[in-house]
Amino acid sequence: MALVVVMILLHLLLWWPPTTVVSSTVPMVKPHCKGKCGNVTVPYPFGLDDDPISCYREGFKLNCSTTLDPPQLYIGNIEVLEISLLPAQLRVLNYIGYDCYNSTGNDYSFPSFNVSSRPFTFSDTGNRFTVIGCDNYARITGLNGRNFTSGCSMICNDQQSGFINGSCSGIGCCQTSIPKGFKSFLLYIDSYNNHTDVSDFNPCAYAFLVDSEWYNFSVSDLGGYMDFYNRNRQNVPMVLDWAIENYTCENVSRSDPSYACRSNSQCFNSPNGRGYLCNCSLGYEGNPYLDDGCQDVDECADPATNDCSKLPIAICNNTPGNYRCSCPPGMVGDGRESGSGCTARQKRQFVVLIQVTLGVGLGILFLVVVSLWLHLVFQKRKIKKLKEKFFQQNGGFLLKQKLSSCDKTVEAAKIFTTEELKEATNNYDETRILGRGGSGIVYKGILANNKVVAIKKSKIADGGQVEQFINEVVILSQINHKNVVKLLGCCLETEVPLLVYEFVTNGTLFHHIHDEGFKSSISWEDRLRIATDTALALAYLHSAASPPIIHRDIKSANILLDDYYTPKVSDFGGSRLVPLDQNQLTTLVQGTLGYLDPEYFFTSHLTEKSDVYSFGIVLVELLTGRNAIEFDRPEKERNLALHFVSSMKDGTVLDILEDRVRHEINGDQLQEVVKLAKSCLSVKGEERPTMREVAIELEGLRRSDKHPWVERDHEEVEYLLNAPLNSYTCNYSTDYHSLGVISPLDSGR
Repeated sequence: MALVVVMILLHLLLWWPPTTVVSSTVPMVKPHCKGKCGNVTVPYPFGLDDDPISCYREGFKLNCSTTLDPPQLYIGNIEVLEISLLPAQLRVLNYIGYDCYNSTGNDYSFPSFNVSSRPFTFSDTGNRFTVIGCDNYARITGLNGRNFTSGCSMICNDQQSGFINGSCSGIGCCQTSIPKGFKSFLLYIDSYNNHTDVSDFNPCAYAFLVDSEWYNFSVSDLGGYMDFYNRNRQNVPMVLDWAIENYTCENVSRSDPSYACRSNSQCFNSPNGRGYLCNCSLGYEGNPYLDDGCQDVDECADPATNDCSKLPIAICNNTPGNYRCSCPPGMVGDGRESGSGCTARQKRQFVVLIQVTLGVGLGILFLVVVSLWLHLVFQKRKIKKLKEKFFQQNGGFLLKQKLSSCDKTVEAAKIFTTEELKEATNNYDETRILGRGGSGIVYKGILANNKVVAIKKSKIADGGQVEQFINEVVILSQINHKNVVKLLGCCLETEVPLLVYEFVTNGTLFHHIHDEGFKSSISWEDRLRIATDTALALAYLHSAASPPIIHRDIKSANILLDDYYTPKVSDFGGSRLVPLDQNQLTTLVQGTLGYLDPEYFFTSHLTEKSDVYSFGIVLVELLTGRNAIEFDRPEKERNLALHFVSSMKDGTVLDILEDRVRHEINGDQLQEVVKLAKSCLSVKGEERPTMREVAIELEGLRRSDKHPWVERDHEEVEYLLNAPLNSYTCNYSTDYHSLGVISPLDSGR
């Protein structure tokens, strides 16, 4: 029998047709055009300046400096390191911005970058805006496309501040993403204190847009006068996206001579949103922008790329863009579908061959099925043990114990499973994302009972604060105030606990007073009601909660609105519970630039008055319609708090009010609200009112307007200010901790 099998195999090999392998060298440039500059390959549609114009498309001409050894490639004065067709990107050198201080003064350079005349944009996926330093703030402003401003701010007092090699999370090094589609940018760097407190180990601050896969933070980057700048020869690599601009695949005419996609290629819209790109069709490879640039792939050269190899009696024949299977001599049939149509004339030999093949195949299949089954069993057990580990690690049993000791007449926090939340978010689908922040991502979820919720998936966990975290989950789940987003429960079966909140339908207050298309959309009457209800909620957290809660990040972006513009305070990721025997906490500074209490910033002492200052900024936003920080305004108007207080002193506060507010507010109300906002923004916390006093003052202003439909019964106000946390009786630890992770100042995005 073995001899028969060998004879059949020899017979097949003798008649097997030869396969032709397409040369691995496919054309990248047009005939008679140069395709390299030094060590860099230059594929069409790019071309070099000393080539004819037919060698490149308009806007894609590059310069090759042959005076250097080896020659170097440039876009204007920008050196090009690498060009790729897919992804459609260039890797270039970008200048480093710096701001350095020594005994003779400061030395600085704020470079800009402009590719407006070219079909290039700065890649949002390939780059990160990076800032290095310990006494500085820096920003990047994008123009000519997606206009934006973003940045980082950092203060670290000494070399013991917790620098970590390879970590760019906000201590000595900060990174932030950029939007897609802009063509030029400006950099700006400044120092809080001229680096005087950190000059012995950090005399310079640096800022640059850099390839996200290239830069890896090192503590040594902080030291030495311009050492980092000189060590990198003034430059860092950066990624540019390119596209055939001004058209999309939907509106470009295939018959137009300027249409970029040539034979055997397909059009697809560029990910940077600025045009379209080309790719070789299935079964072809090469340069889709050249005539005959996409060449046929020989699927028969590699058994893994065709089905004919599944049965040894089928022969693979390559065809343009595809392949077909046929029968060898001595067999009949069409050979299609992996050779299943072939029938042997030598019936006995064929049956033997099939038996051997089936025996071996079934044996292998059995082993594969058993191995797969065992793998699934072990994997399922591993996942179960991992869930149990995380549940215990995150304090699941402690949470169950505390919930069991609470009064059951009021709904307590629910402990969700990972399967429930995966199903609710469609496995955390990108389309379910409601927002992203420094501490995590918030998803829209639909539970099995069709209840819509918001699910917060944090980025970092602090395993040393489990008991405090559990206490806060229980306490916050009991807060039942109509102007506070309710915590419904959590999931502890993941490495980082997931928090489940009620869903609020109408976006944020920031969206309604700042975003284009919504400015001036809210009347002064509604604004005053939003301010009053927000103040009531904060007064409730400060006075009625036990222990009291300091929110620590009050801003218009953290005040949600429902369809009736009822405000709900959200995002307790940075909140602190205040022990009953203390009136202030010492913490690492956390907050949002523009809203941060200056007394807390300089002393690290957190009190309830820190929330009062942040609320004062929100109140001024409601009056003026302006952002807390606006870098594109004149110097004296960039900080809203300083500009507002200065306008009050100059008697010009009416000039900075939003037009609708100016026309709808009466003189007495304006005087009282402005005076209240100024008192909230006092630099010294002891000079600010309490949130309870602010709430009472705002409620009085609403009643004085003599509209019966907005008047609130006095007993209702007292209840909202003094109501206890339901009727729960639970055992709480007197320790305190935040629901989120301590993090440095964010940019307010």
